[in-house]
Amino acid sequence: MATASLVSARISKSILAPYMMAFLATVAGLFIRGALNPFLGDYAPYVTLFPALAFCAWYCGVGPSILSVSLSLFGVRYWVIPSVEPHSSNMVRSIGMLVFLLASGVVVYMGEARRRENERLRREQCSLEERVQERTAALDSANRDLRTLSARLLQLQDEERRRFARELHDSVGQSLAGLTLNLSAVRTDIERLAKTANALSESEAMVQEMSKEVRTISYLLHPPLLDEAGLASALRWYVEGFTQRSKIQVEAEFPDDFGRLSQELETAVFRVVQECLTNIHRHSGSQTAKVSIARFNGLVLVEVADRGKGIGPEKRYEMETSGTLGVGLRGMRERILQLGGRMEIDSNGPGTVVRVQVPVAHSAETAAA
Repeated sequence: MATASLVSARISKSILAPYMMAFLATVAGLFIRGALNPFLGDYAPYVTLFPALAFCAWYCGVGPSILSVSLSLFGVRYWVIPSVEPHSSNMVRSIGMLVFLLASGVVVYMGEARRRENERLRREQCSLEERVQERTAALDSANRDLRTLSARLLQLQDEERRRFARELHDSVGQSLAGLTLNLSAVRTDIERLAKTANALSESEAMVQEMSKEVRTISYLLHPPLLDEAGLASALRWYVEGFTQRSKIQVEAEFPDDFGRLSQELETAVFRVVQECLTNIHRHSGSQTAKVSIARFNGLVLVEVADRGKGIGPEKRYEMETSGTLGVGLRGMRERILQLGGRMEIDSNGPGTVVRVQVPVAHSAETAAA
């Protein structure tokens, strides 16, 4: 049906083309009937003209079909039958002509109805394709708006972390430092009281540990080195602290001339490494890890690998089909996609490797905007 509609549409593009096709098809039918004269004589003179008429009715329209009928009657009357038997009965000829006209009318009517139905279906198909394109454009616009909203939410989250870290350091940290000094002074005054001194010593140690923990949490929320010294220095500090806390030996490879990036890109890369090492500590069971960062052909390449138990087949199938990633992994992927990069997770053998590629130019343009 689609092929017939397409052929009919192509023929209908020109005014003369349908009539030319009808003329050629009818002449071909007459020549074939003339070639069969030695075998058929004057029997069934219109037998080869019905296919030509059906073709015209199906593909060319009413006008070309009428032309085909007229040529068929003229050709049979003055070329096919006289060449076989000039003295044939006029009654037989008239009956045959009448039957041919009636059959032609039915064929033309059916062909025209079919041709119009195909044209209607073709127009509806074009309309449906236009609506599909409109819906696709609307869906793409909605996806772009969603990504913009995700980027804004991540940016607000980073700003809130930075503010919270600064307040922890400036207010709670200073208060704890003053409390430590007061406790030290009290401990000095009542040092002769052994039990009280011991209790105060323990309290002082607890306060110092609390101060250290608050400082660590503040730095983990948003390390000052990230803004002051850049990504490489902040990651070296974080890897050293992570090794001490988790007892996982982390090998870090950072080029000495890595340089500075945009604030948004440095924050995104730091969060990716932070989230990967946290997942290694929580889930992989690996005792070693490796972090590599490099710049190549305008890209920032990040790779975090471990030698743990990896991701099981069922969990990997669930991640690939349903897209149910963890909150941390989803956040990492959204950061990287917003910066024009991509993130891959490879866990085919023992261990897991997370690879990230982010263009430096794209991040610079985003930061400028």
